[in-house]
Amino acid sequence: MKPSPFTYHRPSSVGESVATLGALGASGKVLAGGQSLVPLMSMRLSAPDHLVDINGLAELDTVELTDGHLRIGAGARQARVERDTAVRDAVPLLAQALANVAHPTIRNRGTVVGSLVHADPSAELPAVLLLLGGSMDLRSTDGAREVAAADFFLGPMSTAVRPGELAVAARVPRPPTGSGTSFVEVSRRHGDFALCGVAALAVTDPDGAITSARAAVVGVGGTAVVVDLTPAVLGSGGGLDPAGRDELVDEQVEPEGDIHATADYRRQLARVLTGRAVDQAVGRARDGRRRR
Repeated sequence: MKPSPFTYHRPSSVGESVATLGALGASGKVLAGGQSLVPLMSMRLSAPDHLVDINGLAELDTVELTDGHLRIGAGARQARVERDTAVRDAVPLLAQALANVAHPTIRNRGTVVGSLVHADPSAELPAVLLLLGGSMDLRSTDGAREVAAADFFLGPMSTAVRPGELAVAARVPRPPTGSGTSFVEVSRRHGDFALCGVAALAVTDPDGAITSARAAVVGVGGTAVVVDLTPAVLGSGGGLDPAGRDELVDEQVEPEGDIHATADYRRQLARVLTGRAVDQAVGRARDGRRRR
């Protein structure tokens, strides 16, 4: 199939993009990487009247590291972020998650911010932003605002971006000292959306004992589900109590069945993958402590 007819706009600056989107309102759609939007348009599951192409805006093709966080512009490709050694050192969970996103060809065109705004409930990057407590920078003709990840993802394919707004960047905090991260998932085929995926963050003290642990689970609800696993920490460096960990996951995760997997299977995946991801995160945290 071919997309429905639309009017194409190619602004030359962020200011012009914002002005164009402000004039178009709900009838305008932003085109960045297009790896999600274009297939939806081709299947006529999305039929915007206007496309505003921001691909040529160098001011959005940025990846900036500060003392506290990583700021990723709306034009930065997933492959660039994944391969950036400074990013990998500062926020390793990003590279760990991006390695699971589709295929290299897709990551060469797809953008980090585009995936976040698309907000697929099985996508990896929303879990990263939620788990690390990140935020989104949005801009419109009314001004700029920053929206915390916890308030940004509203449901399947639904975010806090208002008609006429442009998501200009994502802010991803650096994990705390003594932490380790991991991302694991299960899909029917390599590159498919995850039946279930888990991002994990574990923090240890100088002796290697776990002080906190959290996980973000995708593929089990309308948005990624963040689970605080700290109550299951055994103390004295003993890891997590498996029964307590599973109970915490069960309390938060309410998957639905579909043609790909039953609800019970997804719930079991959430338990198993959470345990696997947290174990990897704890191991990396302790290795990092030893290297210091």
